[in-house]
Amino acid sequence: MRPAGEVRQALLRACAELAAPERGATLREMAHRACVGVDAARRTVSDMHRARQIMAVGWRKVDYRNRPVAEYAPAAPEQSAGFVDLADVMASWGG
Repeated sequence: MRPAGEVRQALLRACAELAAPERGATLREMAHRACVGVDAARRTVSDMHRARQIMAVGWRKVDYRNRPVAEYAPAAPEQSAGFVDLADVMASWGG
């Protein structure tokens, strides 16, 4: 798998910095914080949402658009079904 590009990394970092428990970050807020163009951010955020790196957590009414915009937050890291912590295994094996 290819490593994430600079735009994706910057947008993910911006999403994590801007998201709060009561509200998420909009696409424009993430683009502004990450110093990325809105068009590039729109495509990348769509890809990140499809890849489940970020998730839509709500909608917000904004003054620059007639319809509410989505708010995003970083997705919680998922653990695979068969994940076992090696430290736990070693601790139980050793005694």
